[in-house]
Amino acid sequence: MALNRSDLGLLALRGAVGGVLIAHGTQKLFGWFGGGGLEGTTKAMEAMGFHPPRQSALAAGLGEAGGGALLVAGLATPVAGAVVAGTMAGAVAVHAPSGFFAMSGGYEYPAFLGATGLALGLAGPGRYSLDHLTGHAFNQPWTGLLAFTASAASAYGVVARRRHAVRLAEERAAVEAQTQEGSGLS
Repeated sequence: MALNRSDLGLLALRGAVGGVLIAHGTQKLFGWFGGGGLEGTTKAMEAMGFHPPRQSALAAGLGEAGGGALLVAGLATPVAGAVVAGTMAGAVAVHAPSGFFAMSGGYEYPAFLGATGLALGLAGPGRYSLDHLTGHAFNQPWTGLLAFTASAASAYGVVARRRHAVRLAEERAAVEAQTQEGSGLS
């Protein structure tokens, strides 16, 4: 059997993107590669307005590490792509106020990872994958439709809840600032 360039390309892309996601997820979950671990990520999630923060930290870490591992393996590829896209939607929401480019703290990088996960989930894993070895048992059109629908709905809910929490925190800070100005404490 001759090697297929398209399938090799998909394998390389799955390995690269999945590997990056595994590294980021394990930073969040275990503190590997200089990450904060679950406790540090929980504090960061709370500061970013994600509630409940511990569950948000766990979901982000599992979404990245788990979605990345599934991409690397080429297993349940539509589900992996949906998980990655949904997880990165939350990261995009955090970085969006800083604009597009990563050098300014923008959402360029998580958007790229999410779009790549989406594309891989839609394109499929290629021949060099566990999905191929299992006869595509977990790589069916209905699986992709269900996974992407659930991921989009979940991401929308998480981002909307965060946006609401951030807005409330900003309003509280504005009221506190006005109260301090009125009391002569400024």
